[in-house]
Amino acid sequence: MMDSEFSFEPPSDEEIDYEDINSDGEDEEETSDVEEKVKSKIKTQSPWDFSSYTESVAEEHARRSTTSIDEKISKFVQQRSHVETVPDNDEADNDDGSSDSEPDRQEDFKPEEDDDVPTTAGGGDSKSFFSKADGVKFHANSFMDLHLSRPLLRACEALGYSKPTPIQAACIPLALTGRDICGSALTGSGKTAAFALPTLERLLFRPKHRPAIRVLILTPTRELAVQIHSMIGKLAQFITDIRCCLVLGGLSTKAQEAALRSLPDIVVATPGRMIDHLRNSMSVDLDDLAVLILDEADRLLELGFDAEIRELVRLCPKGRQTMLFSATMTEQVDELIKLLLNKPLRLSADPITKRPSTLTEEVVRIRRMREGNQEAVLLALCSKTFTSKVIIFSGTKQAAHRLKILFGLAGFKAAELHGNLTQAQRLDALELFRRQEADFLIATNVAARGLDIIGVKTVINYECPRDLTSYVHRVGRTARAGREGYAVTFVTDNDRSLLKAIVKRAGSKLKSRIVAEQSITKWSQMIEEMEDQVASILKEEREEMALRKAEMEADKAENMITHRDEIFSRPKRTWFVTEKEKKLVANAGKEVDKSSKKKVMSAEEAEERKKKAKKKREYEKNLPRKKRRKLEASREMLEDEAEAGNNARNNKEKPGISLVDLAYRRAKAAKGAKKAADAGRVVRTNKKSKKPSHLTKSRPEEMKELFQNDMSEKKQKRSASGGGKKSSSFKSKSRYKRR
Repeated sequence: MMDSEFSFEPPSDEEIDYEDINSDGEDEEETSDVEEKVKSKIKTQSPWDFSSYTESVAEEHARRSTTSIDEKISKFVQQRSHVETVPDNDEADNDDGSSDSEPDRQEDFKPEEDDDVPTTAGGGDSKSFFSKADGVKFHANSFMDLHLSRPLLRACEALGYSKPTPIQAACIPLALTGRDICGSALTGSGKTAAFALPTLERLLFRPKHRPAIRVLILTPTRELAVQIHSMIGKLAQFITDIRCCLVLGGLSTKAQEAALRSLPDIVVATPGRMIDHLRNSMSVDLDDLAVLILDEADRLLELGFDAEIRELVRLCPKGRQTMLFSATMTEQVDELIKLLLNKPLRLSADPITKRPSTLTEEVVRIRRMREGNQEAVLLALCSKTFTSKVIIFSGTKQAAHRLKILFGLAGFKAAELHGNLTQAQRLDALELFRRQEADFLIATNVAARGLDIIGVKTVINYECPRDLTSYVHRVGRTARAGREGYAVTFVTDNDRSLLKAIVKRAGSKLKSRIVAEQSITKWSQMIEEMEDQVASILKEEREEMALRKAEMEADKAENMITHRDEIFSRPKRTWFVTEKEKKLVANAGKEVDKSSKKKVMSAEEAEERKKKAKKKREYEKNLPRKKRRKLEASREMLEDEAEAGNNARNNKEKPGISLVDLAYRRAKAAKGAKKAADAGRVVRTNKKSKKPSHLTKSRPEEMKELFQNDMSEKKQKRSASGGGKKSSSFKSKSRYKRR
């Protein structure tokens, strides 16, 4: 069991019932001691404070002269009449007694005929690349057994970490020796502290007279970078001379440049912004880097940071220590391990497919006829069954924003987290959900990796994830560190492959959630009534966005006029990969066969290919019209052949004639038919009157008949001319004699 291996004390972010503490039949001294302990925990147990990293959302809206989405929603809710208002949960439960008479049901999942569990295909990893992990122990009684310094032990005690997790017990002693490590463990098993504690321990013995950037931590998302930065600050709260810097997009570039120039000991960054500073900021380098850490490495590669990571590795010293962590390992991660790590140790505290024992996994089947009511099913679940501390994962940013509007109009406290928001709005949404001022967090895959929000009870996959890896990380936001949690996944008929993988992972513990039909019907009617209000809110947002863009363009033009000399005197900023180059790389990747290994294109190769494409377009533009049309026709032919090849892969078909030759033959045939019709030899038939298929003649038969008719006409002319001398159509042969 997980509880026997490691345990966390409950953090203070969770609600503590003070009445139960004071109501015990004990002495006043004992109760005061308990209260002091609780208060001391509350003081030390606040590891996340997302709002302190940026300005408040209210200040941002005031500066931009815009209004928040909550203000727009509240305005429409106030305008709504009492008849049209959505009833509260208590009123909804008492209406007609329908919801009480038919509540949601949970039953054992029964696979259908198409949901058979597939057999496992054994694939062995090539472990010869990794060093043997002899003597590695995944168990420790306390953090004192890991030989950490006193300030770090005090920080662990203040954060409530009483016993190391398996990945921490295995990783910390080896990381202190400077070995390269590739670690994987369950979500919520303390991987951040597993690499932060040994890193801080090594920094205690650094040469303090020579400041430098010694540790670089790369993360795929901004929110995860903020969380790691906050975690390192809490672990180093009793160490005064270690400084940590946060480098990511969405925050002030000038402030980050100044912080990097002061040479902090630790830098937590996203890859794109870090390369931007290394290229364009003065006095920023990684020459003295000692430790490189990649957190959630598989997600880094999914987001297309492969080329950026290789560029950062090229700028790092070869004698560094490299640590790579992820809950799931893919083939791309294995390739990255062979590139980055030197004789690494693979530490797998738990198997990848292992599920937490405290997690309850459920499935809601959305039939094809019910796909239009998926929003109603979600609102029915959130109104009665799962009412607080719920993360809802949506597939797209637009769908997440629409759900936020619907939840607000329905009277639920919800926050949204996706890429269309500013960094201040994203961090504010996390802070509202952490402080339990919002019961629901509607997010995309941005929140699926690494975020440790204490007290999450339920994860709802409103949009089914693409694969089992994404499912594991989404579900890992709940049931963390031995706590209980629910994971509910909406599965349509198109998601049967993932359903099979979930059935295989959960086994007999998978449950099926059946939502009451009357509740779905009620919420469907409410959503139809709210459609006009949703459209009005979206229209108002579009108008504000257009006005905001116009103001930005005006400010930009004014700045160019006022500060023209200063702007043009600055050195031009260079980018590792521009937006156009990203599209070019994406298009080039589509052309590569899926079976072949993907080759990462550098910025120079992308620029060279871009120049070649430009020259090719200019050359084709100057071609004659006939050649240009022939070239376009040949390209269309290649596209048609490629589509036909994709549709019929294994069918052996005879190669047809080219599109240009076919067009040439048809034009020639039409020209010949016109000449024949003008001469009166062929009578045209009406094209609309189609003959039966058994009376139509093949093309060779038509040509043979046409030839015979032509020969018969020539014979008639010869007979009509009489027995005179035949006039030869050939001229004298003297013209062919040699001169």
